[in-house]
Formats: sequence, structure tokens, C-alpha cells
Amino acid sequence: MRKSIIGFLLIVVVGAAGGWMLLNNLPSRQLARFPKFVQNWVIPEPESATLPTVGIVADAGAISAEITPIPLTPIVPTPTLLPSATSLPTVAVTQQTAIVITPTATLTTSVAATALPTETTLPASTRIDGIVHHQQDWNNCGPATLAMALSIFDVQQTQYDTAAIVKPNAEDRNVSPEQMAGYIQDQTGLNAKMRVNGTLPLLKTLLANDFPVIIEIGMDPPGEVAWLEWYGHYLLAVGYDDAENGLWVYDSLIWDAASLQDFNSTEGRRFTYDDLATYWRQFNRTYIIVYEPAREAELAALVGDSWQDSTMWQESLLVAQAETETIPEDAFAWFNMGTSLMKIGRNEEAAAIYDKARIIGLPWRMLWYQFGLYEAYYETGRYNDIILLADATLANRPYFEESFYWRGRAYQALGNVEQARSDFQAANNFNPYFAPASDALAQLGQ
Repeated sequence: MRKSIIGFLLIVVVGAAGGWMLLNNLPSRQLARFPKFVQNWVIPEPESATLPTVGIVADAGAISAEITPIPLTPIVPTPTLLPSATSLPTVAVTQQTAIVITPTATLTTSVAATALPTETTLPASTRIDGIVHHQQDWNNCGPATLAMALSIFDVQQTQYDTAAIVKPNAEDRNVSPEQMAGYIQDQTGLNAKMRVNGTLPLLKTLLANDFPVIIEIGMDPPGEVAWLEWYGHYLLAVGYDDAENGLWVYDSLIWDAASLQDFNSTEGRRFTYDDLATYWRQFNRTYIIVYEPAREAELAALVGDSWQDSTMWQESLLVAQAETETIPEDAFAWFNMGTSLMKIGRNEEAAAIYDKARIIGLPWRMLWYQFGLYEAYYETGRYNDIILLADATLANRPYFEESFYWRGRAYQALGNVEQARSDFQAANNFNPYFAPASDALAQLGQ
């Protein structure tokens, strides 16, 4: 009897191990067809729904970085930046002096000035026609949205054509806006302009003048798939209708759940202005305009001063600053502010602002999509922070060339050249078209 029980248990253990190995070797797009508990058995989700937050090592002293708003109004100090209690891994923070954000001479633009043109000059509705819908494959919204945008200009490509360049590895979870715009510039006869700090009036103006726009948004999966939690996503905006209070978008993601059949269709769907306000902001209102080269002067006039990077990032900083005052517990607003500061070279301030965003709590997938935090930490010598965050992002999902690259930069700065080489090689193997990793390897002599 005892032998029978032992034999039965042995069969169960061997069967479970074999099943785990079989599932573990499945591509993620196939594993996703299994129930959540099966997926989490094979690839555990993080213990927390947020990134590791900011902590202090015993000998580092207290962070004394007081974050003071850029004065749209007179300067009013906010509370001292201190970490809240957490059971997550902590960041080894070096001693810092007080950091105060002060205005620069060029930061004179008001927030209201970015809302150009006025909506009263626009038609009540408009729509660009001639789009071929592409339903995305697993984690393929970037390539599929690219293919849909190109179809407007009679450039007929599949999502697999575009993916071959922007994400040659099917497991890649993200295609950045820069990669999207770069593909259009380098692989087609069209042009693309990637901007941040978009506004609804500007978006409507572009659409009314027949400029299709790819927007990058956050997404809380609906209904039966809500357990997937927050993701980044692309939509192709091709029109709007004020009477319907929304944009007209083409969405590569059509949910399989029967109760969500009306969520999307191959003819596009409505994306409300309220949803735009909520989810576009989570990616600093990033947008990519696709256009014919002959129309560049016309497009630049419509975009206005924000056509120039320096003005765009300064205005983005003002908007983010205003939002941190209005909604001080919104981590996305602080993250946007950090990115804008980093882009104009104010890395010490950017790093402190990013800390604030992490203390409030960022989605655990945040560094799948946006990488300014890595750069600000690198420029301020916070290499161990980069390693911790890259480790958390790559754990169980080694699918992000950007995290491999920045972890390699951090190891290189710490003198661990072999680990740096390994990370640069991993990034290069994962995406041979990711130039920063190739350049880093070349500098190391490989």
C-alpha cells in the first residue's frame, strides 16, 4: 500500500514537473491562452503591482530633497521627499543635498498657450477614410498600428513586415515611439514626427487637416480580462465627433471575450474625450504624426512652437508641474515632470522627481515602456538603483533590450566590465537593430 502511494505521488510530481517544463517552453502568446493561475504558475507575477519604491540604506542618511514647484504661481514648498513604508526591495540612495527646482529664463510660456488652435475654428466632426484594419498578434500593437497608419497612404504592409524591423523578437513587449517613427522615416517614403505634450485641440486640428496620428496611452483591460492589469497601448486616431464626445480610432486589439464584442471592430471605434484625458496623460501625451514629406511646412505651422524639441519639453514641464500641484498624488504626473526635466538636462532634479513618482507608486510594467528614469539615475551616479529596477523589470521576463542596455551601462560605470558586456550582448541578441547596445559593444571592443 505504501509503495502504491509513493508511486502515485512520484507520478504526480513527475507529471507536474513535466507539465511545467512544457508550458515554460511555450511562446508567451500561446501561454496567454491558458487561465491566469496557469500563467502565474509558469511565470509568476510580481508580488506588488508597483515598481520597487525608494528606500534608504543605514549609512546613507535621510533624503532631504525638498521639491519646490516651478513657479507658475509664487514658489510654495511641498513636503520633504521621504519614503513611505514598504515591503518591496529598496534603493540604495547616496547622500544628497537639498534639490530645489527653480525656473530657467526660457520657461516663460504659460500652460494655456499650449492649447492651440482654438476649438471654435474646427469642424464639429471629421474622419480620415481608407484604413485597412490589422488585428494584432501577441504583444504586437506597435507593428499592427504602424501597418494601419501606412495603409492610409497606400503603403500596404502586414504587422509582420513592420515587426521584422521594430521588434524582430516576438517576445519583445514594447516598441517605443522613437522606433515607430524611425521605421516610417527609414523604411517608407513617408515622414513621421514624434511629439509629447499633445492637446485635444491640436489633435483635432491635425485630423481635420488629414494628418493621421498614432497616440500612446495607458490601458486598464476591461471586463473579463481586467486581471491583466495596466498596460501601454497604441491607437491610430483618424477622426473625431464632438456630438459623440470622442475620437474615432483604429485599435489593433479586439478582445476575444464574448461580453466585449462591442469594444472594438474592424471599422474602428469611439474613444471618448474623457478616456483620452485619463489615459493619454499616462504617456506624457505622446503622439506620432504620419505625413507626406511635401506637407512638412504645413504640418510644422499647425504644430507651432512645439515643433522644436526645446520648446516642447519646456512646455511639457510646465504642464506636468501644474498637474502635480492639482493632483499631487498622481504618480504619472510626477513621472512626466521627471522626464521633461531630464530632457532639458536637469538630471539631479529629474532623479528626485522620479523618486517622488516611485514613492506614490508606479505600475510594475512602467519600465516596459518609458526609460527616462534610467537615464536620469545614470547621469546622477545612481547605478545601483538602475540595477535594482532593471532586475525587477527583467525578472521572469527577459524581454526588454532597454533594461539590459541600461543595466549594462550601470555595471560598466561600477567597473564590472564583463557583466556590462553580457548585458549589452543580451540586448543586441534580443534586438539587433537596437543601436545603443551595438555601439556599447563596439566601444568595449566586440
